[in-house]
Amino acid sequence: MDGRTIAAVGSTSDMKAAHPGAEFIDARGGVIMPGFVNAHMHYYSAFSRGFPGKGAPAQNFTEVLERLWWRLDKALMLEDSYYSAMVCMIDCIKNGCTTVLDHHASPYAIANSLFRMADAAKETGVRSCLCYEVSDRDGEQIMREGIKENIDFIKAAQKDDTGLLAGTFGLHASMTLSDPTLAACVEVMGGLNAGYHVHVAEGPGDEVDSEQKYGKRIVNRFRDFGLTGDRSIFVHCVHINDEEKDILKETNTAVVHNPESNMGNAVGTSPVLDMYARGICLGLGTDGYVSDMLQSFKIANALQKHHNKHPSVAWAEIPGMLFTNNPAIAQRYFPTPVGKLAPGCAGDVIVSDYLPPTELTDANINGHLLFGASGRSITTTVANGRVLMKDRVLTMLDDKAVVAKARECSKKVWERI
Repeated sequence: MDGRTIAAVGSTSDMKAAHPGAEFIDARGGVIMPGFVNAHMHYYSAFSRGFPGKGAPAQNFTEVLERLWWRLDKALMLEDSYYSAMVCMIDCIKNGCTTVLDHHASPYAIANSLFRMADAAKETGVRSCLCYEVSDRDGEQIMREGIKENIDFIKAAQKDDTGLLAGTFGLHASMTLSDPTLAACVEVMGGLNAGYHVHVAEGPGDEVDSEQKYGKRIVNRFRDFGLTGDRSIFVHCVHINDEEKDILKETNTAVVHNPESNMGNAVGTSPVLDMYARGICLGLGTDGYVSDMLQSFKIANALQKHHNKHPSVAWAEIPGMLFTNNPAIAQRYFPTPVGKLAPGCAGDVIVSDYLPPTELTDANINGHLLFGASGRSITTTVANGRVLMKDRVLTMLDDKAVVAKARECSKKVWERI
């Protein structure tokens, strides 16, 4: 390590000889890897865990939003957003995830919400690109507050020198964003070059809604407003058509697949193999379900095999999403390369205690990770040159104290839902 970046890579003996004064961490025969990147997360999701629900169970995706997520986000205050983020970031550390692109919502506590989450990122050491999801669903004043929070944080993050923070402009989804609202968002973004982070065609009714209201499909509509481009992330894209895929490719807009979320919300299976074949920059996220990227890696692989009824698909595409495209997406926001063990790349290094029972090579590592390792096999996490966890013990945080405080906050949140 050289401060925040990797200075050199080599054998243990060579590194000890070349850097005799450096701290030595014994990997004990484990697998050394670069830290994982989560390309779409909701830090505010932590307080949904175990929520008993109110009213009849949801029967479709719209009801999932209305009966859980849109009730939860309205109940969040600033302290709740902070502690929910802290819990998720601790989970990230324990699962070897060192970079997260997050998408936040707390409509009755918008001002400074991203800044409080940024405080959590600095305290935990988890690199975070943050945004606030602008939406019309809570009225014009709240919509305007969301716009301001995005712009204020983007400008602040562009001046940040910690290497841990970046900002982009959050939008909820086409179905909750009117044309005047999109126009207002684009107007204030002039010159910032921060891109947009937005859900696209997640549920089967999203495209129908867009065509009925605007006479356009979602990607076409967003392109016409200038939302596409190489600084933007279009999340899900489960129900887009071939023309929309061509637009995403032509504009170099990133797409992020979230297999657990798509399965859990029963919205359908994203056409990731086709998008990948077309050359779309396709990444992997968790949508707030978990912070374990290896779990998503496994589920994404199995989902495509199951959906395509073919046991030999997805062997190249899913690893490409997690290990190549996720770091590429992150680098659109952070200047220092992540996701690679090479000089000049971010000092993000993790160690798994997985001991391969068969030969492990660069040609079969994905098979070992798919069937042998898990997020909780990570014993050591280093991010931005700082040791965040060593031998499964957090070095900078008291996780039990954080979680205890989170339980206090979550109880009050549940009472407000």
